[in-house]
Amino acid sequence: MEKILVSACLLGQSVRYDGGHQLLLNQQLIRWQQQGRVVAVCPEVAGGLSVPRAPAEISQLDHRVYDNTGIDVTDAFNQGAQSALALCQRHKIRYALLKESSPSCGSQLIYDGHFQGEKIVGQGLTAALLRQNGITVYSEQSLNELIVQVEALDQDN
Repeated sequence: MEKILVSACLLGQSVRYDGGHQLLLNQQLIRWQQQGRVVAVCPEVAGGLSVPRAPAEISQLDHRVYDNTGIDVTDAFNQGAQSALALCQRHKIRYALLKESSPSCGSQLIYDGHFQGEKIVGQGLTAALLRQNGITVYSEQSLNELIVQVEALDQDN
């Protein structure tokens, strides 16, 4: 059975920078959880950051991650990305469902690094590392594509 890495915040875990979550209510995702297919991760927490924590964005000047107080938190983000990759390798995971716009998990869009709420095309550190290692990354906006992919695999097996 194909396991899927999923951002913990999408599963309702209160791990976001503001102490909240982004629960994604989807019947197929619930079914996957019940089947034991879901492996939850919050790369930022896995990297040692607290909940709550200052919001962070990737600087377009030096491609490092800074929180809104100016502290460089790139090392924690990289450590979290490595933890997510290790989970994928341990569980032979080929697909990840990650939270869009996050400096860790954004797969198509990230905030522009100026803390003004503007998004740009880009990807978070975890999404990029997973892709570099052959893992296909989806966001909550492309969940239906992931569902189709996993259902096709299930039919082949």
